[in-house]
Amino acid sequence: MGESFRTELLGWKPSKKNKLGWNWVPNSADIDNATSLRLAAHVLERLGDPNPNMANVEPVVPPANPGGLLEVQVLANLSTQMPAMDPRRDWEFARGQSIVRYAQYQHLAGVDAAIAQDPNLRVTLGTDYLIKPDVLVGLRGTPTRTEHVWLHAAIACKWTIRSDRVQNIRHENSNMIRHRRGRLPHLVTVTAEPLPTRLAAIARGTGEVDATYHIAYDELADAVAAHGSSEQQSAWEEVTKQGRLLDFRNLARSLVDW
Repeated sequence: MGESFRTELLGWKPSKKNKLGWNWVPNSADIDNATSLRLAAHVLERLGDPNPNMANVEPVVPPANPGGLLEVQVLANLSTQMPAMDPRRDWEFARGQSIVRYAQYQHLAGVDAAIAQDPNLRVTLGTDYLIKPDVLVGLRGTPTRTEHVWLHAAIACKWTIRSDRVQNIRHENSNMIRHRRGRLPHLVTVTAEPLPTRLAAIARGTGEVDATYHIAYDELADAVAAHGSSEQQSAWEEVTKQGRLLDFRNLARSLVDW
């Protein structure tokens, strides 16, 4: 992953109100949390984007919707790196596609077709299984009994981590675990969240998420050491030493080797 991946998405945006009274805030920070602001600011400084509140610089305003662009960048990164790392396998990459088009979940297409004709059945069964992960990695031509693409990985891209986003990831992944027929896809999360305690909320191992990958791992590690409270440093140590939080630069290789 080149530096442009991070520097295109992470940056300073104007702010009229925030916990530190800054005119500019990091676009990955929670403006109502001083530690989040300081950690995210340190990450930007490590990436070569100085704090405009402390220096006489005019920052380049980042994209208004970095979350959507994170999905685009993750897809582009994996679709470039993985075929180069393992050209023997016939990879397929997609964004926002329903899991029912993949081998392990193709049977759900029949269920959906059936309940579409019966409103009462739809209410009874619900549609929680109609999941559309942010980024999907598939494999064609696998030695299975189906001609459908095999789902190799489902990647949730969350710019930041909030409690509702954590629950959404866990809920969708639980459904993919429960409804699959065959091998489970690799279920991971990619994020730019600066607070280790919030990263721990999704990275802690409860079975729904294999691992969480951070797009500025080294920079955040330095920020936590410099500005993190004992609580934040403890959460960082927990998730990193357990291998629950990893560097995004290792994701392509991890998926190829798995």
